[in-house]
Amino acid sequence: MISSQLLQKALEDIKNITGKEMAILDLDGRYAARTDESFIADSDRIAAFAVTSAEQGRDRNNSFFKIRDDGQDVYVLVVAGTGETDNLVGIMARYQIETIVAAYKEKFDKDNFFKSLLMDNLMLLDIFDRSKRLHIEIEQQRIVYIIQLQKRNQDEAIDVVRNLFINDKETFCTPLSKNNIVVIRTVSEKDTPETLEGVAKNIYNVLKSDVKDEAYISYGTVIRDLKDVSKSYREANMALEVSRIFFPNEHINSYSSLGIGRLIYQLPIPLCNMYLKEILGDFSIDDFDEETLTTINKFFENSLNVSETSRQLYIHRNTLVYRLDKIQKITGLDLRIFDDAVTFKIALMVSKYMNYVENLEKK
Repeated sequence: MISSQLLQKALEDIKNITGKEMAILDLDGRYAARTDESFIADSDRIAAFAVTSAEQGRDRNNSFFKIRDDGQDVYVLVVAGTGETDNLVGIMARYQIETIVAAYKEKFDKDNFFKSLLMDNLMLLDIFDRSKRLHIEIEQQRIVYIIQLQKRNQDEAIDVVRNLFINDKETFCTPLSKNNIVVIRTVSEKDTPETLEGVAKNIYNVLKSDVKDEAYISYGTVIRDLKDVSKSYREANMALEVSRIFFPNEHINSYSSLGIGRLIYQLPIPLCNMYLKEILGDFSIDDFDEETLTTINKFFENSLNVSETSRQLYIHRNTLVYRLDKIQKITGLDLRIFDDAVTFKIALMVSKYMNYVENLEKK
């Protein structure tokens, strides 16, 4: 059912134009909204009118009008006065409110439809029937973005995000949990991977400036059929989780950019333990001190370039070589050799993943 706030605003807008006091009551004679608390209608008379087949009625002081949705009576509009002008105001107000009720219902139905679609809770036939009724294109390119808010100001954030797509009537935004917002965006033939990433950056920048929230944003791949929206959502959700494990400082991530992290995320824990045991023996990645881990990460960031890594770490080249030799003695892997570097990089990521799983189990 439509919110009382929307009905109240509609009545106040109509009163500002017509100057007429009015109220909306449910079919049992209870107030849903009214322009003034002092405006009292005969609730028994309203309830009696509600069960009749008449569309309009009146008593000595007020005019009554049924508000309908899909042919069903849902409210009674009461307008102060019984004259011809009052009747005209009532007819116009009824039309306006019925339009608002219908629009709200369609929005509510779309919201439920897309949430069910994201959760993969609809049969194929249901998708076809409901999308047709809600005027939603089936064969349309779409992509799903997940916005994970760090602060709990979701109401403000959802308004900001919706305003970004206000001119795109086919793009849908909805809150999915206490701190997650989902955007199902239509994709045109002109869109490129760069523009899709640009959308995520735009959302991030606007939320950071307007809501003061540094959100994490992920997105899946482009799908071409409505039934596959859940696929893009699952990809975006995986991108969100995998990025928090392996790229915690990155606020924007796509499913297609996850690389080997996507594979490791799907490995069973026993297999991860086996791999680390084979590569490192009894040694653990966690046994490295902070300085060594920083050196390793920076060396990988610079594509195994010794000179550039030593420059960025503000250390002499020989100092870096000494640290790499020390790592080789401990692990048996020379990070200056590509194959060894790949092996160690995977071990590093597997260790991060296992720590993530372990922390989840403790919560």
